[in-house]
Amino acid sequence: MSELASLPLFHNIKGQSVLVLGDGDAAEPKRRLVERAGGIIEDDQQRAIDEGVRIAFVAYEDAKACEVAAINLRCAGMIVNVVDRPDLCDFTTPSILDRNPVLIAVGTGGASAGLAKHVRLRLERILPQSLGELAKRLFAARPMIRKAYPDGTSRRRAIDEALREGGALDALEAKSAQAVEEWAQGAARTPQSFGGRNEAFVVTSSDPEDLTLRQARLLGEADAVCAARDVAPEILARARADAVRITCEKGPECLGNSCPFADQSGLTVVLRSA
Repeated sequence: MSELASLPLFHNIKGQSVLVLGDGDAAEPKRRLVERAGGIIEDDQQRAIDEGVRIAFVAYEDAKACEVAAINLRCAGMIVNVVDRPDLCDFTTPSILDRNPVLIAVGTGGASAGLAKHVRLRLERILPQSLGELAKRLFAARPMIRKAYPDGTSRRRAIDEALREGGALDALEAKSAQAVEEWAQGAARTPQSFGGRNEAFVVTSSDPEDLTLRQARLLGEADAVCAARDVAPEILARARADAVRITCEKGPECLGNSCPFADQSGLTVVLRSA
């Protein structure tokens, strides 16, 4: 598998204290970020240590003061972010696209905040404001969807079918949020039947950009991926994180035939290199 530069997590800090040290232009954005997420600003280092605060932002202008604070806070059990010093950071803050409750975080591991910002700005133009409302309505419809599809694999495939491009609830269509209740009611009346299914294709290179749109979609939806040993990790990284990974030992003759490892209720993608 290809390596991640860092582990992206969404941390709930509502009602929790977060230490922010420093003043001025470097510290103020961190204070606003903490407050937006419902956190409580703490600016006294010793009090934060005594109270067991777990997250700290350090934004002193003096480089040496930042280093000393980072060491002391880390020894006290906090995870630390030092503004503009990725070498001193336990975590970095991404550029955030907010479609509450949908959050998209674009990070570069501290390499370039400007790059993260411009990627986020491109996404801002693509993703409709209604995306958050779509998420809320899908959450409200969960009882109906679970009743129609008690099996988790079938439920996931039904939602995938609805949310994909051109689907009944296409995630990038502004009108989709208004269609959730009708779609869920229809599913409750006459749920679709999803049997086991195999899809097989040849990977022509190790570059994920060479995947067709269909191939990339299949990898993203697969419940199991059965791949030859020489399929590049970069390709396999495009599969869902919770998809079952299987190393195929059968060779080229497996392609297009029934995969013996296929999930009977799910989608198995069989891969081999050209």
